[in-house]
Amino acid sequence: MTLEQRARELAAKYAPEGGENARIAEAYAFAAEAHKDQFRQSGEPYVTHALAVAEIVADMALDEDSVVAALLHDTVEDTSVTIRDIVDRFGETVAEIVDGLTKLERIPYSSKEEQEVENLRKMLMAMSKDIRVILVKLADRLHNIRTLDAKSDAKRRLIALETMDVYSPIAHRLGITTIKTELEDRSLRYLDPIGYDEIVSALENTAEFRSEFIARVKENMAEKLSGLNIKNLSIEGRVKSLYSIYRKMFMQNKTIDEIYDLYAIRVIVDTKEECYNVLGVIHDLYKPMPRRFKDYISTPKPNLYQSLHTTLIGREGTPFEVQIRTWEMHHVAEYGVAAHWKYKEGGVDVGEDYEKKLGWIRSMLETQQDSDAEDFISNFKTDMFTDEVYVFTPKGDVINLPAGATTIDFAYAIHSGVGNRMVGAKVNNRIVPIDTVLNNGDIVEILTSKVSRGPGRDWINIVRTSEARTKIKQWYKKERREENIVQGREALDAELKKNGILLADAEKTEGMLAACRRLSFNTVEDMLAGIGYGGLAVQRAANRIREELGRPVKPEQPESSDQVATVPVVRRSESGVIVEGAADCLVKFARCCTPVPGDEIVGFVTRGYGVSVHRAGCANVSGMAENRDRFVGVCWADVTEGSFAASIEITARDRVTLIADITAVLANQHIPIHGIQTKKNGGGEIVLQLDISVNDRRHLEAVCGRVHGVRGVVDVVRSGMEREAAPAAAGKGAEA
Repeated sequence: MTLEQRARELAAKYAPEGGENARIAEAYAFAAEAHKDQFRQSGEPYVTHALAVAEIVADMALDEDSVVAALLHDTVEDTSVTIRDIVDRFGETVAEIVDGLTKLERIPYSSKEEQEVENLRKMLMAMSKDIRVILVKLADRLHNIRTLDAKSDAKRRLIALETMDVYSPIAHRLGITTIKTELEDRSLRYLDPIGYDEIVSALENTAEFRSEFIARVKENMAEKLSGLNIKNLSIEGRVKSLYSIYRKMFMQNKTIDEIYDLYAIRVIVDTKEECYNVLGVIHDLYKPMPRRFKDYISTPKPNLYQSLHTTLIGREGTPFEVQIRTWEMHHVAEYGVAAHWKYKEGGVDVGEDYEKKLGWIRSMLETQQDSDAEDFISNFKTDMFTDEVYVFTPKGDVINLPAGATTIDFAYAIHSGVGNRMVGAKVNNRIVPIDTVLNNGDIVEILTSKVSRGPGRDWINIVRTSEARTKIKQWYKKERREENIVQGREALDAELKKNGILLADAEKTEGMLAACRRLSFNTVEDMLAGIGYGGLAVQRAANRIREELGRPVKPEQPESSDQVATVPVVRRSESGVIVEGAADCLVKFARCCTPVPGDEIVGFVTRGYGVSVHRAGCANVSGMAENRDRFVGVCWADVTEGSFAASIEITARDRVTLIADITAVLANQHIPIHGIQTKKNGGGEIVLQLDISVNDRRHLEAVCGRVHGVRGVVDVVRSGMEREAAPAAAGKGAEA
């Protein structure tokens, strides 16, 4: 089918039978002319993308303005067309949607945090004004990810990561299951091709059994349900989406046979009453699994989803899920808020209810307007979280919270005053600690006191919701300014000292005030207070101060006219490693030799996984000699943050409490142990390999020295090298 034929077919969908929608036809012609000299990387005319996006929008049953805007969505950004041109030809509404899309700049996964945050804020602002902006944007992203094969491997991975981090969660939050599922499945193919192929292969191997099983269950259900005389009954069978299977297999360490809802049957009827009647019949037909029933009809999800879910055991012992819903619920489940336009066109007034269900967008904007980059990204992902719990107030009101939420989150979800005066909580009529994690169906009562001292500072690290975290910070910002300044000063001074900078000296320079202004604070005290109440990450403040002090600035009282106070410019990298000639390159630390800051390192370009960093003496590096062209220069950043994986091998005389004594020494140094393996070495000796985390090589040397002091320890060396002794153990029998 030619592009012109597809365009006519699209226009016919929005016109009386046998006719053609003139505005849509005109919009296609306008877009084709504007993009006439542009081509996609696949070699196709660029207008094919605009037309495909409009077809996806039409499949969502959006209105005529949305389809026109989809056809024109790239004209202002990529051609000489202006918003004024759009207004004159297609009206204000279409122009506003196109303008919103034009302002949504590409959100690179590896971009600077500030730019990423501003782009997310723009997206939320556009969504809050007209949800059609993001619906067209989702259609745009869907077609882009369908046509990724024409791009490079690195570009595919970048777009897939961006899709999983931003667009898939938004599609989920808006309840658009069809788009969310396809975005996730197609992204998985590029992010983990091995895992993707493994699942596809497993499904292909069971295809015949699956087909027979679903057909048999559908036949049995149809026969049993025939007695209910349901007019518009539909029974469909399906398999769980690839990404949903992947999450359970690789994130919950399950085999494909352990996934209970791998097979699913969907029953669609006309009314709610028929839904519950069907539920009773199928529970007589098959045995339901305990604690595997969910009623999303009486308690809908925030994204509008309604359905009954139950897991049953087939006669062959195979578990399967059944979803029961009405036709209206089914359309909403497939298209979420986009279903609004279908019912609006049908004359159903859903305006007030629709506005309430989109209130979370405006709420997110209000609570996050003062957040810094790190908090905003973190809170955005939390607010988009895919799993929820439903808990109840003592009066029976339903409160929806993200999985992992605590009673403190519950208190602040009711009202900030309740959270600020909270002194305790009851769950299911039993007093519990305030950090208790809530489960579906819990009845929660918050205990308050008028003489409460307010929220504890540690609550910020306990709560799960951005709403609670923001309200706690606001309380401290308002009520404890002097205390915040003292705590902020102590934290910032400690952070700056790590890099040889004294806060007292920094405050004498113009760079300090410049750093405050770049962080949106008017004075140093305001910035210190922000650090104190948690509104500004101390690492971010220290980084900004180092940047400003790295520029030549005149001190307030210089000894001579040509004297300047300077601090060397600090080279930084999120991974801790700088790759020559490649900014923000994906870096992986080799498990074979576990390099840490201070080690001499080399970089090796892998296929699809960025640069693999090895210690210079790693045995595997010499085995890569035939691929010398894939080695790149790497070095440690001037400042490395966080911890790094390391492995040590301990040889010791075996005794009853040996392992307990070693782990106690590590615990006293706050060294996490991620894995431990033991083997006999003969002669009464035992060899232990411990996987731990350290800050750098000096830290590792100190740890090894402490472990070597444990009674019975003969030798402590790093794993992954040919008997490279830890320097702290040298001279104590360790091999050099």
